[in-house]
Amino acid sequence: MPSRAVAGLLASATGLVLLAGCGLPDHRQGPTGQGGPSASAEPSFTPKAPVPSGKPLGPDAHVPDPGAVDDSDPTAVSKAWAEMTYSYDTKYDTSPHDAGLRAVRWCSKRKADAERSYQSASGPGADWNTWARHRAWTTVTVSIELEDDSPKDGKKVAYRSLVVEGKAHGRDGWTGHGPRLTAYTKLVRSSAGEPWRVDDVIVVEAVAPPSPEEPSASAADPSAQ
Repeated sequence: MPSRAVAGLLASATGLVLLAGCGLPDHRQGPTGQGGPSASAEPSFTPKAPVPSGKPLGPDAHVPDPGAVDDSDPTAVSKAWAEMTYSYDTKYDTSPHDAGLRAVRWCSKRKADAERSYQSASGPGADWNTWARHRAWTTVTVSIELEDDSPKDGKKVAYRSLVVEGKAHGRDGWTGHGPRLTAYTKLVRSSAGEPWRVDDVIVVEAVAPPSPEEPSASAADPSAQ
């Protein structure tokens, strides 16, 4: 995805969030908005209980220690945020959101508040379940995706495209793939000289290879040979 499109994508995503609360008509109702003949008095789904938060980290937890981060450098801030956000320890974390909460120190107040109030009502996914079976932790390498058409840094706004490549390490000796994605980040600061903070993110997941314990389609189905 060209970097020129990053600013527009982030702006569009923010606009959609704002529109969701602007009193737009509910098209699940009838033409008059009062509910037509097909409207149901009962919800069409049953809400799930929120995923619980993880446990406090113990002395054997595997999470990164980024050390001192240069807050005046948007590249350094975005990379520190990504490294922390995608470094999980399933012995203590119950979902990726626990790692995201550890990264709010590099987020704007708006994004930090949103992260702290977020509650996932769905499971963490198949990859997470595989890691959790091995009580695995993930390590990531974060690199900057540079393109000639990248937006130039402004006094209060900057954009960075981050490529995240991860590995999973089980406490039982198993190894597998970790998070693999590109994160298009928007960073802001209140004025020149103030620290940069991640304010918005668009994530594009990469196609991950099968983990070592997942059979390929041909192995699972002899007819596919």
